[in-house]
Amino acid sequence: MRTWIRLAISIVLAACVPLQTLAQSFPSRPIRIIVPFAAGGSADATARLVAPGMSELLGQPVVVENRPGGNGNIAAEAVAKSPADGYTLLLAASNFAPVAVLSRNLPFDPVRDFAPVTQLIATEFALVAHSRLQVGTLKELVTLAKSKPGALNYGSSGVANPLHLAMELLKTSAGVDIVPVPYKGDGPLFQALIAGEVDVAVVGLSQILPHIKSGRVKALGVTSARRSSAMPEIPTISEQGVASIDTPGWHALFAPGKTPREVLDAIAQAASKAVNTRESKERLALRGQEAVGSSPAEFDAKFKAEIVKFADIVQNARIPLQD
Repeated sequence: MRTWIRLAISIVLAACVPLQTLAQSFPSRPIRIIVPFAAGGSADATARLVAPGMSELLGQPVVVENRPGGNGNIAAEAVAKSPADGYTLLLAASNFAPVAVLSRNLPFDPVRDFAPVTQLIATEFALVAHSRLQVGTLKELVTLAKSKPGALNYGSSGVANPLHLAMELLKTSAGVDIVPVPYKGDGPLFQALIAGEVDVAVVGLSQILPHIKSGRVKALGVTSARRSSAMPEIPTISEQGVASIDTPGWHALFAPGKTPREVLDAIAQAASKAVNTRESKERLALRGQEAVGSSPAEFDAKFKAEIVKFADIVQNARIPLQD
């Protein structure tokens, strides 16, 4: 019996050695950050913002690789199927949480196959209206929408992304019927909003700021829990008597599932320091974004809470599963 016990213990210890060795030697070669979008976009800019600082802190090159296509799923699948050693990371945007809720045939499981590493940045969203719409506040929009159920519409940059779901949550909170009009991306949505093809939309504040300042659109509120430092004169949604629809956007790093905790911690600490330098914060502020740099445990809790929240929104809005 003692022989079997000693043998069992030796097997367990032998299985643990590779992980311990990996954690102690990490990193010993270059790290890749795979971005599921084309170069030049917001997510790509975040990856290239933190990569040099991470490289300096970790003592190894950190290379950004763009792999667009498949609504981000091509890059995500590649990372999910990579070795769980911390050398291949995914820079995901906040639409990754709704993907876990709404996608019917994903080649990966966003929860099981990924280990959240750190939230890098937060992006503020704003509810805006076309300049010709005869409303100047959220209260006036709610009053108009209730007087004409189904007459107003809102634009979104796709079905079941955070902007779409934020607007559906607003509709539920305010008790109004506003018809969704999906577009293929932020560019077409902004063109439609400025041209007056749609009445309102929830959009990234940093992207719409120039059009607010030019008077082409009107800001009715920000979705965050507190006012934006970029435009503190815009009240929050909750300040105006509608239940909070706090659904901020984010960019974050994920590693393949089962990556050792020590490796996740090392990456998170380097990324947090890189994104929280004075230079990084100043560059992010110009984009209407805020540095975060959370721990793996903090971001894991946030990511799972968002999945639960979006599942409730999808159920209440009766949004069908997407292929």
